[in-house]
Amino acid sequence: MENHTRISFPEIYMKLAFDLANRSTCSRLQVGAVIVSEDYSRVYGIGYNGNAAGFPNECDSDQPGNCGCLHAEDNALLKTGGGPEVIKIAFVTHQPCLYCAKRMINKGGIKKVFYCNSYRSTDGINMLREAGIDVQQLTL
Repeated sequence: MENHTRISFPEIYMKLAFDLANRSTCSRLQVGAVIVSEDYSRVYGIGYNGNAAGFPNECDSDQPGNCGCLHAEDNALLKTGGGPEVIKIAFVTHQPCLYCAKRMINKGGIKKVFYCNSYRSTDGINMLREAGIDVQQLTL
C-alpha cells in the first residue's frame, strides 16, 4: 500500500466553504462559511453571501461595503441550532468582518474560527480574540 497523506478535517471544511462561495451572487466578493461540531463530525450550518431568499440573485448596490448582501457567516449562523451550550467551529473563506464577529459572539458556543483570506480590516478577528475565541488563518 502506498503512503497516503490524509486530508485534515479543517482542510475539508475550508474547501467546502470555498465550494459554497461559488454559489454567491455578490458582484464584489464571494464568501462561504461552514459551522461544525467541536469534533468535526457534524455540519451545523452552511452559508454564502447573497440576497435574501426569494429575492433577485444580485446585489442591491454597487457601492463597496454596502452591496446589501447577507454575509456568509450570518447565513450559516441562521441555520445553526443551539446557543452557547453547543460548541462550534467556524470555517470562513475570508476573515470575518466586525458585524459577523459580533454575530458569532452573540450566537455563543463558537470556540474557534478558521479563515483563509485576509480582509481589509482586522477589527473582526480582534473582537473575536478579545471575546476569547481562537482565530487561525488556514491557507490551502
